[in-house]
Amino acid sequence: MTVPFVPLAFGVAASLTTIAGGVLAFRLAHRMTAILAIAAGVVLGVAFFDLLPEALEFGERSYTHRSTIALAALGFTGYLLLSRLLATAEKRSRWQAHLGPASLTLHSFLDGLLMGMAFQIAPEIGWAVALAVLTHDLADGVNTVSLALSIAHRGLAVRWLVVNGLAPLAGVLIGLLIRLPDAVFTPLLAIFAGVFLYIGACELLPRSLARDGRLRTTWAVLAGIALMLAVTRYAG
Repeated sequence: MTVPFVPLAFGVAASLTTIAGGVLAFRLAHRMTAILAIAAGVVLGVAFFDLLPEALEFGERSYTHRSTIALAALGFTGYLLLSRLLATAEKRSRWQAHLGPASLTLHSFLDGLLMGMAFQIAPEIGWAVALAVLTHDLADGVNTVSLALSIAHRGLAVRWLVVNGLAPLAGVLIGLLIRLPDAVFTPLLAIFAGVFLYIGACELLPRSLARDGRLRTTWAVLAGIALMLAVTRYAG
């Protein structure tokens, strides 16, 4: 057995898990309100319990906590500005439909990148990171399809699901070849935490509440947040 076999196997597993999450979202399209609400909670949970803590941990030696949080705010405001600029563009529907899924896909790629680099450091660290990635890749697939379907048509959602499904494996392949210092990885994690806060709080949450303003929608959001709290605690 060659050394890269295990991280590559985990990369394939992450890709398949992401696609499985998207297929699940397609099959439950008639319950899109509940899916959007749960997805909003999951995205917020990923930001609060996964990305931000990892950014703070990775950047302990290079960044103050205030600087890391400021980078998260930069991600939030930068995504807000980009979203508003695209909203005023002539081809609004085309580009807005791509923005959210593209962000989730890049996050999946970074997950794979981190997995590949972790296996370079030590096998036991690689296994821990891989298990953490697998625990929320299912949600990544659901969220990608949910975002695309909430704005655009099924065909675009399928295309983004395929791209997102390939992203973790591509990240693993590149992660096995390069090694990024913590000082570079921390800003990426923090900025994506801010982006996810915007996607969850300003896109998915309002859309789910607009479809159904009853209390059960709020409970679905809270369930998504609680789910990610449990998942990240277990993975940690």
